[in-house]
Amino acid sequence: MSVFVRRSMVAAFGFLAAFSSFAATPPAAAPSASAAGNAVVILNSRDATITLLDQTTYKEIGTFPVGKEPHHLMPTPDNKSLIVAAATGNSLLFLDPKSGQIQSQVKDIVDPYQIGFSPNQKWFIANGLRLDRIDIYGYDGKNLKIAKRLPLPSMPSHMAFTADSTLAFISLQGSDELAAVDLATQKVKWTMSVGKQPAGVYMTPDNKYLLVGVMGSDYVAVIDWRTQKIVKKIKTGDGAHNFRPQGDNRHVFVSNRVAGTINVLDLNSLESVGSISVPGGPDCMEITADGKTMWVTQRWVKKVSVVDLATRKVIKSIPVGRSPHGIYFNNRASEL
Repeated sequence: MSVFVRRSMVAAFGFLAAFSSFAATPPAAAPSASAAGNAVVILNSRDATITLLDQTTYKEIGTFPVGKEPHHLMPTPDNKSLIVAAATGNSLLFLDPKSGQIQSQVKDIVDPYQIGFSPNQKWFIANGLRLDRIDIYGYDGKNLKIAKRLPLPSMPSHMAFTADSTLAFISLQGSDELAAVDLATQKVKWTMSVGKQPAGVYMTPDNKYLLVGVMGSDYVAVIDWRTQKIVKKIKTGDGAHNFRPQGDNRHVFVSNRVAGTINVLDLNSLESVGSISVPGGPDCMEITADGKTMWVTQRWVKKVSVVDLATRKVIKSIPVGRSPHGIYFNNRASEL
């Protein structure tokens, strides 16, 4: 049965069909991936393309067009699909998470810059950075239904959630703030200043602190979200931007786009315990399940680099498209 997604800039409710039942016509098929199913998915935001790389050989499997400005991506809760959000393309593309092959496409999803599911999988949020709003959907394990289109001060960017899924935290790049959104009421509970151009947001595994990359400066703000206070600033490098946990429940990486470095943060001491040089605007990171290597998109030099985490050295740089942003592969380390 055909499924349609209704778009309305003023209506408060809509319906999005089950992930497994999307019937929108997909774009041209992606190139065939390796039989091992270890495709590395790279979003080339300025080219409106996706590049697939073989994780073992580092060779390109192929590149194919998608909606304009694909920035971020994430797996569905059942791990059967990988969602790619095309911001100015106003669409979501669903890929096979192992091969990168296209499953389906849903159009008329307005400005999905960053996307995320709450830990209890009852809520799905799409941040509309250029529209200064977030769209909050209720999720019943099968269907998404719009609950609220919530205006926020300026440029909602990244997000994180409390462990109990009661609050969503949204960084606001344009107003230099962090907003806490009550998911039950779909209202802003509070906002606080955190520094110039906040970007990545990460909740520590103990649910105690929020880490916010302050892109307009050189530090990560450590926030006690219960008291709404910055309790520490961890000096990293200029352009502190995005986070990726190592998967050991102890360390998290933060990319510094301007400095061309990645800092290793110890979550027990809340200190930087190392730095990795990755020039060219390092942005999003992905880590192999064995914890041995990290793949990093480099926004300014049209490359992806592979880092050996034992030596903390780049061992391979691979050309991709313009302004590579999101990155994903299926055999990945835990996000704790």
